[in-house]
Amino acid sequence: MASPPNLPISNSQTTTTAQSQPPIATPAFRAFINHLSDTVRNAFSQRRPWSELIDRSAFSKPDSLTEAASRARKNFTYFRINYFTVLSSVVALSLLTHPFSLLVLLCLLAAWIFLYLFRPSDPPLVLFGRTFSDKETLGLLTVSSVVVIFLTSVGSLLISAVMIGLAIVFVHGAFRVPEDLFLDEQEPASVGFLSFLGGVAASAPPAAAPTVTARV
Repeated sequence: MASPPNLPISNSQTTTTAQSQPPIATPAFRAFINHLSDTVRNAFSQRRPWSELIDRSAFSKPDSLTEAASRARKNFTYFRINYFTVLSSVVALSLLTHPFSLLVLLCLLAAWIFLYLFRPSDPPLVLFGRTFSDKETLGLLTVSSVVVIFLTSVGSLLISAVMIGLAIVFVHGAFRVPEDLFLDEQEPASVGFLSFLGGVAASAPPAAAPTVTARV
């Protein structure tokens, strides 16, 4: 008499357990970097052709200060990504020519990232045998930032670089005739210099933003 065939037995408990396990979460720091990279990429995709920025035939001297301000406002709206690139390049060049200031800023940024922003609150921070609470860590980093930026040459270097960059941007905006530019009438006339961040957020497709725990 032939024995009945063996039927496959499925372990429902194992299947249910495997399905109920949540996917491995992306580290907060990597998610933050990816989100920042996507934001910057979307922002720079809106920049205008550099040939329009340096078109020599479109430059003329403004007749009055009012006309210069009006030109600058319109050009800020149209070339805001290009202007931000110019300003960032001036600041970056200033830091590269002063390696010590660049190293100090990088150390300060790393301290904020790894000691406060992306460090879990449990266990508490322990340095030199002493335990620091979140409030003490925040206060220490804040004091360090104030000392580095306002009481050293780093702050004067940054302020000088930003002022030079803004002067270049304003001079270009005042002398560049904006009549040949296509200005979106739906954009507000008084668009800020860093308004591309809001524009990118509004034009980006809806997606699940990475969850980053902020303790500020």
